[in-house]
Amino acid sequence: MGALFFGWSAFFIFVLIRFRKRRHPVADHHGVRSGISTHLEFSVVLIEAVLLLGFAIPLWAKRVNEFPSTKDAILVNVVAQQFSFNYHLPGPDGQFGRRDISFESNSNPMGLDPNDPAGKDDITTLGELHVPVNRPVIVELSSKDVIHDFFLPSMRIGADAIPGSRIPLWFTPIKTGTYEVICAQLCGLGHYSMKGSLVVDTPEDYQAWLKERAELAGGAQSAPPAGAPKTQNQPTTQPENKPAAPAPSPNPSG
Repeated sequence: MGALFFGWSAFFIFVLIRFRKRRHPVADHHGVRSGISTHLEFSVVLIEAVLLLGFAIPLWAKRVNEFPSTKDAILVNVVAQQFSFNYHLPGPDGQFGRRDISFESNSNPMGLDPNDPAGKDDITTLGELHVPVNRPVIVELSSKDVIHDFFLPSMRIGADAIPGSRIPLWFTPIKTGTYEVICAQLCGLGHYSMKGSLVVDTPEDYQAWLKERAELAGGAQSAPPAGAPKTQNQPTTQPENKPAAPAPSPNPSG
């Protein structure tokens, strides 16, 4: 691609100088009479075909078909919705909890099954995802409503999130920092606000973040559900010593 860029740039500059107005004050309507233009065009087509078929397509196929090993990668489920990204990571057991649309609510946007033991330690976040540096990240994309696009400009990677489909992609962050996540598909009136953050941490900071999220998840599970009646500890009351009832008086007629 670099050779094509510099080659076409050089040709463009040559044409500007060769056919400048001072050298050709009167236009020549007959054009080029030699066969050199035909040979040049054929050469350009041949070079671009070699680059496309010999390099671009094989490299692209390798990139989209050969994923890193899941043993060393960070696995993340990304569920898009109007107008935010939800992130779901497995807990220390390395297993994702079962998800079902019937469990979705404002407090459970991923629809995790509360009865599934594998999901008790799962981590869910909204809008911000943390990953460690120099470790591959495998993302599985889906959508709740319309077509979105999970786009990481700094990572040069992105893919559509389509309802009813799970689309994989992967990348490896090589520099710590905070990077923007945007939706690259027009998905509704609030499309402009559908942004998030990808935070690339050092291994130590990433472990600290995981610990913090696990503690928050544990506190949320131990808390009573919203709307549940609150129970208060009532003071223990001792039975009162009531005086004995008086004996019945004898019946005068008896």
